[in-house]
Amino acid sequence: MSRLKEKYLKEIVAALKEQRKYKNVMEVPRLEKIVLGIGLGEAITNAKALEAAAADLTAIAGQHPVTTRARKSIANFKLREGMPIGLKVTLRGERMYEFLDKLVNAVLPRSHEFAGVSPSSFDGRGNYTLGLKEQIMFPEIDYDKVDKVRGLQITINTTARTDEEGRELLELLGMPFTKEKVS
Repeated sequence: MSRLKEKYLKEIVAALKEQRKYKNVMEVPRLEKIVLGIGLGEAITNAKALEAAAADLTAIAGQHPVTTRARKSIANFKLREGMPIGLKVTLRGERMYEFLDKLVNAVLPRSHEFAGVSPSSFDGRGNYTLGLKEQIMFPEIDYDKVDKVRGLQITINTTARTDEEGRELLELLGMPFTKEKVS
């Protein structure tokens, strides 16, 4: 069992249950899944971009990504329906906890002038989305083999009903939020 999952089961569940006055353990918010995504507009003209990004995402997530395709054609972007335009990976269970542990303790602190993540990126239902500008922040990525620096979107889905519950859960799991006020 991963270190973070053990911490969640032994400490965080009890803390949230007491803090929020939940009557049942099943009411306590938990992580459901983490989705990693890379948008590849350049894949329209460069087929190799998809392969390189897939290799990076596989190294980061530890599992092979799924190709996302365009839902409709857009003439201005020379995009046709069904063309590959991105990659995504859905992590659940042990891999999800291991990835979050690595993200919070190794990746985010490595970023340039890191002061914390924005607490205002919740969706209204307790899910949090974080965008990283470069995939090279991950220790698995060999900087010398990177063909192009790409962004990465990370969505953390929880069973929390509100943003406050989701934020409390992520804070207890170690997510370093900045101290700015949420509007």
